[in-house]
Amino acid sequence: MARERWATLDCYGTLIDWNGGIRRELTRVFGEEHADVQLERYHEIEPTLQTGGERSYRQVMTDAMALLGAPEGEEGGLATALPTWGPFPEVPGALEEARSRGWKLAILSNTDRDFIEASIAQIGVPFELAIVASEIDSYKPRHRHWLQFLEETGAPRDAHVHVAQSHYHDILPATELGLRTIWINRYGERHDLQPTRELGDLSLLPDTLDELVAT
Repeated sequence: MARERWATLDCYGTLIDWNGGIRRELTRVFGEEHADVQLERYHEIEPTLQTGGERSYRQVMTDAMALLGAPEGEEGGLATALPTWGPFPEVPGALEEARSRGWKLAILSNTDRDFIEASIAQIGVPFELAIVASEIDSYKPRHRHWLQFLEETGAPRDAHVHVAQSHYHDILPATELGLRTIWINRYGERHDLQPTRELGDLSLLPDTLDELVAT
């Protein structure tokens, strides 16, 4: 009998085009000429608002927009837009193929339940479970998402691979926990800590998962 194999995945930036979605909303609110600078500022602000884990992700996004200087009434724009953001083109097919090979899939996300359910619907592929920050009062890179996943599933660590785009939020803490990692390096970043494997997108994910954990 084949053993149970699990792939945990980050959602935003890994499966859903998060940067694209945020930038479109920043363009709408602040104008095209300010969008790139505001996107960079958003990435700096967001982790500071997640410290402590007491804010919902909806509140994090709303507070970040206020700090970026959004006009009154526009602070909730990102939260309103997020459920409409779609996956990267290769994502549904890659996840379906992984599932067809027996992989169980779970999402570990710095978000809220309503957001992740909307995004799963956009992806169109089922997941065994999704663990979200607002229900465990903890944001990655803290370890709580992975510990909660292990508590709920009992997944063996030697048959568990974590897949994510964010080196800071995901690859570093998953490595600290002794997990195999696949870094979806969509933006050509460079970091000293190396993942177990590195891919440019999810196209080769099923083969890479099978390489790391045989049936």
